[in-house]
Amino acid sequence: MTWTFTEDLAAFLDAAGPALTADPLANTLLLTTVDSLRRRGPNAFGPCPPYFAGWAGADGAVSAVLVCTPPNPLLVGALPAEALDALAAVLHTEPLLAEVSGFNARSEDAEVLAAAWGRPVEAHQERLFRLDAPVAPAPAPAGSSRPAAEEDVPLLLEWLAAFAAEAGTPAAAEAWARDRISYGGILLWRDAAGTPVSLASFSRPQASTARVGPVYTPPGERGHGYAAGATHAATLAARAAGAAEVLLFTDLANPTSNRLYPRLGYAPLWDRSVITARAGA
Repeated sequence: MTWTFTEDLAAFLDAAGPALTADPLANTLLLTTVDSLRRRGPNAFGPCPPYFAGWAGADGAVSAVLVCTPPNPLLVGALPAEALDALAAVLHTEPLLAEVSGFNARSEDAEVLAAAWGRPVEAHQERLFRLDAPVAPAPAPAGSSRPAAEEDVPLLLEWLAAFAAEAGTPAAAEAWARDRISYGGILLWRDAAGTPVSLASFSRPQASTARVGPVYTPPGERGHGYAAGATHAATLAARAAGAAEVLLFTDLANPTSNRLYPRLGYAPLWDRSVITARAGA
């Protein structure tokens, strides 16, 4: 029973593809990351080569997976207890993990990995929500939605950079925005005058599952329900694109979003933690 690491995406998918798609809710981040690497190449997330791993149990079948796009934290999917223990054990022996920057995993698994890592850490917690049934915002915000188009790219990049600055995450690249536009994956909410005032996006469906996000409204346009309208529109568009399951993440430190999404038909599933080395430690 062991983890096998590789930098070969095709070999990883041959061995671990069924495990990756067997639990698309727990593996949602890994699925969309792998899809981006297939579509945009190994430098989709930066110049460092990505790597992958699968854990095989006593029967030889891969039943747990991980993906890393350095310098981003290790993305860890659904883990049996034995796979988690084995991963903790190889943190200091697997060469590809020598420069790992942290872990993005279900909160209880992230705590085990952080303890095995043995460094002072900081934790950012997120909550995964799953759509039960879409509920239109009430009261309905003024305006309507439309899919983003090529001429919207400058505005999208401005808003996505502002979202990243607020969230403390890397800004989305232009290629990312154009890819989402190509399948109708970015919805703009327009106010009554037709001016874009909010956006919501959703990932290309993988294993019949899509994830809504990011959602962004400029500060001057907040408080009018535009984000609710945009999110509801993106939810319906994701369903229309073939997603039987629609997910989204919220920042646990943001009470506004954690109140909003249940009103739109989403229910919490579980929490994930992004564990990184403490600054200056």
